[in-house]
Amino acid sequence: MASVSVVAKIVEDNTGVASELPLLITEEGELSPLTDYLLYLHANGRSKSTLEKTVRAVAMLLDYMEANADAFTDPEKLFQAFVRRLYSGTASEAGLDPSGLYWVPASEATVRERIIALTGFTEWLADKQGTKPLNPLRKATPHEERLNYAAWFRRNQNDFLGHIKDKSISTTVKRARSIKGRTPLAKTEDDAISFPNAKFEAFFTQGIGGAKDPRVALRDKLILLLMHGAGLRISEAMLLWVTDVFENPADPSQALVRIYSEREGVAPEGWKSRKGERTRKVYLKEKYGRIPRCEMKGTQYLGWKAKLVDDKDGYLIAQWFPVDFGRVFMALWKTHLKYRATADAHHPYAFISFDSKAFGNPYTINAFNQNYAAGLRRIGLEPNKAEGLDPHGHRHNYGRRLTQAGIDPLIRKKCLHHKSLESQTVYTLPGNQDVSNMLSAASEQLARPDAKIMVTDWKALVEHGFEDIDPQGFYTGKRPRLEGA
Repeated sequence: MASVSVVAKIVEDNTGVASELPLLITEEGELSPLTDYLLYLHANGRSKSTLEKTVRAVAMLLDYMEANADAFTDPEKLFQAFVRRLYSGTASEAGLDPSGLYWVPASEATVRERIIALTGFTEWLADKQGTKPLNPLRKATPHEERLNYAAWFRRNQNDFLGHIKDKSISTTVKRARSIKGRTPLAKTEDDAISFPNAKFEAFFTQGIGGAKDPRVALRDKLILLLMHGAGLRISEAMLLWVTDVFENPADPSQALVRIYSEREGVAPEGWKSRKGERTRKVYLKEKYGRIPRCEMKGTQYLGWKAKLVDDKDGYLIAQWFPVDFGRVFMALWKTHLKYRATADAHHPYAFISFDSKAFGNPYTINAFNQNYAAGLRRIGLEPNKAEGLDPHGHRHNYGRRLTQAGIDPLIRKKCLHHKSLESQTVYTLPGNQDVSNMLSAASEQLARPDAKIMVTDWKALVEHGFEDIDPQGFYTGKRPRLEGA
């Protein structure tokens, strides 16, 4: 392997603050141009997964260049061959791969992601590096020189993946890439993505609720209620602080739950820093010596995907549907607080680990997923995302219930905390069974005497044209021999 990915803390100045990023180490050491690019992406708020995908794409390109150093002199042809090998894999039908890469074929969506990541990196590199022509493919050269060569080619050809030949035509109109990747199949969102309604009660009471430790069962039930009853993502549910559950003023038996952005949300109970700052990010730093979980690495990481909050103070409101879920949550919450109080936890998170090895630490998604899978198995089910048997399936179930109840699209948008109406489409499309029921009902309408569309009897359709597959006329023809059998 020509390179290896590591996670490192990078200190850029004298403040003592470090940025934790994935890096690429080659035989010549750290790939500094890539590190600079990742710092650039990080400063612009790109996600952890985007940084990791960029590192992976660059590592694969470098490995391919290393394995084929004597095969190409044209960087564009090299890149085209690289993309083809992403699609096909590198082993022959006999299972042999003289290059030593042994890549398996990647999905079309994955290939497109890698093309986009490399395009962004080489565009940025071309702007930062000079135009010194390098020819690293003809001899053994450091990886940075290979990337500089790709950047030089990009600058002089306008595009690493293709170039504009007609300079007189507007670049805005004519600019296109010769390598864009194949278009993946459009995926429909159907019943398979939504947690099955018929299984929820058993899962809640006997599955998740069947854990031996009552503290674990209660904690996981609360998280499940936030996902299934209020449509929150798992990362949002697990960001709940102990200070952010209240009695609903309109109905004290119902919980009013707020999930704050840890970067921009307002700190609890009117807290202010010594310099007058009120954000939760500063609150975490000064009171607990912590950073927001969306900035952490490893198992403590919790993403924040919401683009729209419900209040200027930077929080989402859990909208219960049906509202009885909010009453169940409040009843369980009061007991959970007693369990939570037994831990000397130096953090504000509501959900903690009750495992003896990590008692009191913030609960992690990995640990919840393990308990979730165990809960499914208690009621005879196996985790299966394709059947909706995973945590995100509950958010889809919530969106589906809103649609089936006839809730106005604008209200659904508010409940799902989406920025646009289009965003809720994947959560609210009718399921396969819904479509089947609708078509069956419509077919019955067509059979009525006053129907505007004439329906052909299916028996009439097989009277002719099936002699080649049913020459004895067992099932076809005007008088099927086995009719009624």
